[in-house]
Amino acid sequence: MLSIVLYTLRTGISPMPTLGKVRRQLLPLLEPDLEGTILELGAGWGTLAFALADRCPRAKVVAFELSPLPFAFCWLRQRLAPRANLELRRQDFLRASFSGAAVVVSYLYPGAMSRLAPKLLAELSPGTRVLSHTFALRGWKPLRTLVVDDLYRTPIYVYVVPGGFGRQGDPAAP
Repeated sequence: MLSIVLYTLRTGISPMPTLGKVRRQLLPLLEPDLEGTILELGAGWGTLAFALADRCPRAKVVAFELSPLPFAFCWLRQRLAPRANLELRRQDFLRASFSGAAVVVSYLYPGAMSRLAPKLLAELSPGTRVLSHTFALRGWKPLRTLVVDDLYRTPIYVYVVPGGFGRQGDPAAP
């Protein structure tokens, strides 16, 4: 438990599971026959990572988690009920390459989202989808926002990385 406290202080957020109602509304935003790489940033206990792997069996899901205890839980779950298309990484996703990702999924806090935004623009191809629940990318205009019928009215933001001139400074682009 001490490791959770230490990593919460280090990263700014404790590992939180993506609740069932949120997963049930987020997963249909991805086509089951999606191919390519799905990055799940801040996998926590793996509730969303495993669901993504099940939803998109032809895609490679790469789930990042830095905190040792939640990562160990995910690792053990992967050993007991393996998903061939799921790769777990105990790594800071800000130090990983996002190049070639088809979709990025996140459940982070506002500070992390602020640090993430420039990396998304710099490393993702135009047209790449970014799905974030609970916290928005500040300054980005979502293509679509869904509101989950749960206690918190959890928002799910759907973004698309802009292309062409928009990436170079079009004020309408993120």
